[in-house]
Amino acid sequence: MITDRFSDGNIQNNPTGAIFDKSNPRKYHGGDWQGIINKINDGYLTNMGVSAIWISSPVENITTLDPTNGSASYHGYWARDFFKTNQAFGTVDDFKNLVSVAHKNGIKIVIDFAPNHTSTAEFKGMTFPEDGKLYRNGQLVSSFSQDDKNIFNHESWTDYSTYENGIYHSMYGLADLNQLNPEVDQYLKDAIDTWVDFDIDGIRVDAVKHMPFGWQKNWLSHIYEKTGIFIFGEWFNGGTGNEADMTKFANDSGMSLLDFRFANAVRNLFSNTNFGMNEFYNVIKATEKDYQEVADQVTFIDNHDMSRFADVVNSNQDDINQAYTLLLTSRGVPTIYYGSEQYQRGVSDPDNRGDMTDFNQNSDAYKVIGSLSKLRKNNLALAYGTTEQKWINNDVIIYERKFGSNVVLTAVNKGSQNYHISGLYTSLPSGSYDSVLSFLTRNTKINVDGQGKAADFWLKANEVNVWEFQSHDNEVEIGDVDPSIGITGNVLTISGTGFGNQVGQVLFDDKSAEIIEWNDEVIKLKVAQTTPGLHDVIVKTNAGKTVVYPNFEVLTDSQIPYRIFGENIKTTWNENVYVVGNVEELGNWDVNKAVGPMFNATQSIAQYPNWFIDLNLPKNRAIEYKLIKKDSSGKVIWESGSNHKIHTSNTADSNRSSWQY
Repeated sequence: MITDRFSDGNIQNNPTGAIFDKSNPRKYHGGDWQGIINKINDGYLTNMGVSAIWISSPVENITTLDPTNGSASYHGYWARDFFKTNQAFGTVDDFKNLVSVAHKNGIKIVIDFAPNHTSTAEFKGMTFPEDGKLYRNGQLVSSFSQDDKNIFNHESWTDYSTYENGIYHSMYGLADLNQLNPEVDQYLKDAIDTWVDFDIDGIRVDAVKHMPFGWQKNWLSHIYEKTGIFIFGEWFNGGTGNEADMTKFANDSGMSLLDFRFANAVRNLFSNTNFGMNEFYNVIKATEKDYQEVADQVTFIDNHDMSRFADVVNSNQDDINQAYTLLLTSRGVPTIYYGSEQYQRGVSDPDNRGDMTDFNQNSDAYKVIGSLSKLRKNNLALAYGTTEQKWINNDVIIYERKFGSNVVLTAVNKGSQNYHISGLYTSLPSGSYDSVLSFLTRNTKINVDGQGKAADFWLKANEVNVWEFQSHDNEVEIGDVDPSIGITGNVLTISGTGFGNQVGQVLFDDKSAEIIEWNDEVIKLKVAQTTPGLHDVIVKTNAGKTVVYPNFEVLTDSQIPYRIFGENIKTTWNENVYVVGNVEELGNWDVNKAVGPMFNATQSIAQYPNWFIDLNLPKNRAIEYKLIKKDSSGKVIWESGSNHKIHTSNTADSNRSSWQY
């Protein structure tokens, strides 16, 4: 939710002056943490089945208007001091109270966090009131224009032409933080520690596409040494297809992503006549293949950077109800954009960030979201299950989610005609089932025989149904392991079913882990003392059953960011430069795991034939590496000479070396 636009619970903390005007959609409107607390306490959020609230970034923002557009920082993305609260939202005590009240009501708190930048500092030679200044607990660290310590990157606006350009150039003139600067790296680690210590449950990281991969993995590893909270990032993608860098980030960085592919598939489904249920299902299956942990990707159908879904479908409530059914019964972690439960509209920024229009608990959308949110909490098939379509055409999809013996069957007809459904087989046990969404339609029952065949029925135009079966007699299955990276001793959580209530054993390949907590659906443990690299996590129950979860990455040790330069390296067309070395973070001399490609087109850092890359490396470690060239066919050329040798310390650092011919 946009905190400023949800509910004003304390008018005493409303800003004064030019940045506050409830009639101006670009300025503060008064929403705050007390307003959220009130809506937890009065049942609005709890009755909707909300299990977590993703709030605007809580850090102190600038208190002046951006002269380029007259906008205030109501959204929370123009940070000034990452160690202090945004006073328009509340005090530290107010924030602690929000976390406490949420937890008492079974709700987690997820904060937005934007370590990519501070505030706007460059546009056509203009002078900005804050000049992108960064403070630490009220003490100035640096401004953008007087940056003797290289706190910021000083490239022009990004043109989004390459991955590299998007990382080291500024977004829309926002002062771009130089995370490889030791002071900045430590600042951002200390800052997130401050908020983690307030007992938050998750972090949404802004603009992960625009920060170095290696720095982010080092930062995540730092967090995971303290807590295993859920972390997901924003990597904007405008289509439904695979994007190689995005998929690599989702699989290797240690954090999940907002699933733009899913969002765009649902939006296309209800707005593009050439995109039907078959195309939607193809996206579901493609992402299952592409993402190693598809259940951890965060799904949505609209957000603060795109038109609200109600505008996509011109407020067609049938379409909206169907879209939220697809969202809440599909794989992933579903998020609802505030106001969508009231069919709120808004085409673009700032209109898509409007004030809550109503807190009506009787709208159909509110009831759809509430019913299915509660079902997700109770039926593990929706959290972790497989997805298989059972009946499909251009207008209709009937798909089954299954985990252990838990089953959820969803039927959606987005078309204008009725369809006769025959030959449908399901894993639902023999019996008669009423739809969870019976309040939407009259034709809600499905009958299943002993062979899993459903009796023929009609699925009417615009009809949506969800049938389910829950079992407490399950074979052992792992649904998720969080986090997906860590060092020896970090705490992990294994979620699933059938573990039993008597303690068994967890192995990292052949190394036994210390168990902290064990019940039928959750195991908490510490990462075993083992060799760095990818490991199978093996659960052995007390009843003698075994299940395996692959590809947990054990890092060598606590991490630091490290920039490696390779100078005077000339390449041919379709050839790139990589780094490979003697630690897990550099591939353990395996050229197939070499890190890269390196970059060579950032004026303030390195330009061809000089190259650079920002890595995560273990601290206080003697490391050897070499530079290699690889082309698209897989041909590898090693540099000559001896290995390059470095010894990392406790802080960010760099090393320059020339290619050895």
